[in-house]
Amino acid sequence: MSGGAYKFCPQCATALQMLSAQEDGGPKARLRCAACGWTHWNNPTPVLAAVIELADRDGQLLLARNAAWTGRMFGLITGFMEAGETPEGGIAREVAEETSLQVEALKLIGVYDFQRMNQVIIAYHALARGEIRLSPELAEYKLYAPDAVRCWPAGTGYALADWLRSRGHSPQFFELPPRPAA
Repeated sequence: MSGGAYKFCPQCATALQMLSAQEDGGPKARLRCAACGWTHWNNPTPVLAAVIELADRDGQLLLARNAAWTGRMFGLITGFMEAGETPEGGIAREVAEETSLQVEALKLIGVYDFQRMNQVIIAYHALARGEIRLSPELAEYKLYAPDAVRCWPAGTGYALADWLRSRGHSPQFFELPPRPAA
């Protein structure tokens, strides 16, 4: 939830204010309740991502386009962890839910910041197989040979680039279109 999503204290319903208070690292301004002292910490949300390598399709990579995206961008399968699951269990579940593929092996690629969305991305290489059936969340998918896929200069794009480097490929990046002014 972004800092602007909270307007009132969830404990006492007083309007929140941007107030400075002394914290371990010194004074810090955050949304706080002047009445009861509740603080909205606005910590980043962990997001899981998978570079999906298809074991039954000559090692091709699956990238998908989210149905909510307006452009023709194809990216990694991503999703949120559920309470009580491990990151590994969460990304295996997301891959199965969104593509119907079964994950055979997982290996951590790395952890990446995505500050624009206030997220921390935990990215895995997922070796998977099976018939691809997309969930309604995804509009379409494309398969790429590792030496033909192009990366993007943002969180999951850096994860893909790191995985490609680990396999001896030199990642090629494309420019993202400018974001519309808010």
